[in-house]
Amino acid sequence: MGDAVATAEMLWIALLGVTSGLMIGCIGIGGVILVPGLVFLAGIPIRISISAAVAAYILSGMVATVVFARQKSIRWDMAAWLCVGATPAAFAGAWAVSIVAPLVLEMCLGLLTLLSGLNSLRRQGADTLVPAASRKGLLIIGAGTGFLSSLTGTGGPLVLVPILISMRFPVLTAVGLSQPIQLPVAIAATAGNLIYGRLDLVLAGILAATLTIGSWSGARLAHIIPGALLRRIVSVVLVLIGIAVLGNVGWQLSG
Repeated sequence: MGDAVATAEMLWIALLGVTSGLMIGCIGIGGVILVPGLVFLAGIPIRISISAAVAAYILSGMVATVVFARQKSIRWDMAAWLCVGATPAAFAGAWAVSIVAPLVLEMCLGLLTLLSGLNSLRRQGADTLVPAASRKGLLIIGAGTGFLSSLTGTGGPLVLVPILISMRFPVLTAVGLSQPIQLPVAIAATAGNLIYGRLDLVLAGILAATLTIGSWSGARLAHIIPGALLRRIVSVVLVLIGIAVLGNVGWQLSG
């Protein structure tokens, strides 16, 4: 990227960062638009886009976590085990980026997102009680989240929120748990990318700044929107993103 970045590309990157951060902070889902946007709108190679996006989640995830923590919207007893499972898996995902085409995993991610959204839309009312989850279960969920997030450059929330919603977690709890998991995932994946791949520090810095602005605003907005409306918004966005991800997979298969 460096000095050759055109002004139009900079504006696209900044807009993508703010929009994605706003969605991540508010509904836990937004990283899915970042990497495709960098590739198709800014013309940045996919592997460079993934590594820069993942590195940028360190700062934005930290800011969103602070906002949710101040509102006491994070179950730290669960978040800790999710993070323990996610950290080594995220490092493995960064290694996989360098050797694996993630088409099948993208398809699984799209199906999970779509079905979770449809399932949430079908249910009446909003879940208010946090279901019980074993430490082993949280470790497994964390590992799956870390690996898929690192491999696709989407950040932890996109993978984790649909899983927790399908387990009938209240939406604010699910979004709250998805914020701190960004940190170990992003740190481990960035370490892996530095070893196995390439990291564009200029691009990562721009994304970190714009994602942080969006995440801070979105995290505050999440605590203003009524719970039932927030669930409806998350459900609709899950369905739309699931369709978009599967459509992208189909486009790649037909190309």
